[in-house]
Amino acid sequence: MFPLRPCWSCWSCCCLFLFFSLRVQGVPKDPNAAPEQVHLSYPGEPGSMTVTWTTWVPTRSEVQFGMQLTGPLPLRAQGTVSPFVDGGLLRRKLYMHRVTLRGLLPGVQYVYRCGSSRGWSRRFRFRALKNGPHWSPRLAVFGDLGADNPKALPRLRRDTQQGMYDAVLHVGDFAYNMDQDNARVGDEFMRLIEPVAASLPYMTCPGNHEERYNFSNYKARFSMPGNSEGLWYSWDLGPAHIISFSTEVYFYLHYGRHMVERQFHWLERDLQKANKNRAARPWIITMGHRPMYCSNADLDDCTWHESKVRKGLFGKLFGLEDLFYKYGVDLQFWAHEHSYERLWPIYNYQVFNGSREMPYTNPRGPVHIITGSAGCEERLTRFTLFPRPWSAVRVKEYGYTRLHILNGTHIHIQQVSDDQDGKIVDDVWVVRPLLDRMLYL
Repeated sequence: MFPLRPCWSCWSCCCLFLFFSLRVQGVPKDPNAAPEQVHLSYPGEPGSMTVTWTTWVPTRSEVQFGMQLTGPLPLRAQGTVSPFVDGGLLRRKLYMHRVTLRGLLPGVQYVYRCGSSRGWSRRFRFRALKNGPHWSPRLAVFGDLGADNPKALPRLRRDTQQGMYDAVLHVGDFAYNMDQDNARVGDEFMRLIEPVAASLPYMTCPGNHEERYNFSNYKARFSMPGNSEGLWYSWDLGPAHIISFSTEVYFYLHYGRHMVERQFHWLERDLQKANKNRAARPWIITMGHRPMYCSNADLDDCTWHESKVRKGLFGKLFGLEDLFYKYGVDLQFWAHEHSYERLWPIYNYQVFNGSREMPYTNPRGPVHIITGSAGCEERLTRFTLFPRPWSAVRVKEYGYTRLHILNGTHIHIQQVSDDQDGKIVDDVWVVRPLLDRMLYL
């Protein structure tokens, strides 16, 4: 037998070496307290921004911020921390931190870090949203972005670093799926989007891939305006009023049929209020995950069946097409189909172009855009062989949409193809004279 003493001596030396190596490298005493998955959202209050992040132990929630790129961060804001227990077998517990910064100067760039004395994030930068209707917001719009095969994400990161956008609209379906592997896939996804979401307000709506445990991962991880846990809400951005809602209440009725009715009545009240404010904010834009129309070669209800979102439950209860048409919604963003499709202005299967020469100038129906090709493990979705009469453009390529709300009369929409190295594969202007909006007042 070999003597034990030399082995224990070697083991002790190795432990001491490892300990001092870690101390030299500055590894924190409690790495679980370090913030991660940092992201922003706009709470709907001018001059404000909400910072959300995750830790693995309960800690204080503080954001330190200022206007200087280097040096101390003189401003402080405190917030809340709440535990989130995933519904998987391991019942993993995460701690979600939320801090709202207020009194921000419009259009000014801020530097911030979040955390507590037990651990701080790195520094991030964001630009506070401008106030009022008289400016021209630029947004990135997409849905169906997964942790696996996130094709659009590298280009979105570069766009964000170049200051191309004021906000992001993520139109449902995250990570594929946030609840998978006891919510570890959700953690991975939130880390992946951090370079974009920690620099821009990342505004969301739920999709079908968020359904598990009554959308609990979606509700816990995102901080949207209103009091519906992010299922439906609205906010103002420049000359536009933007409404986010859940198409999923029509499909997962075991979570409560009353949700369909509650959302419908909320939508009607919000649209009534938005129409009274048309003089200040002429555009009304909606985002919901499952489209009313599509021409993809799959079994989703917008291709071969009457859409529940469009016609309502049993084809007659709480349908949204009539509601949106009645209150003059201008632009409707959808995802779910892993492709890009632009429709002619449409209502009840009928094309309502403004004119033959300029179909999107003074259109007599809403314009639908389906933008679900950001990239996920389910890959792209094929189209039917022949397009429908109401389908204007179809693109089966990975990419995302750029939305420029230029002013109260002009909106510019472009589709970026990631397959073609950022080439613009669709480009259209929607033009609506201000006088046309007075019909809804």
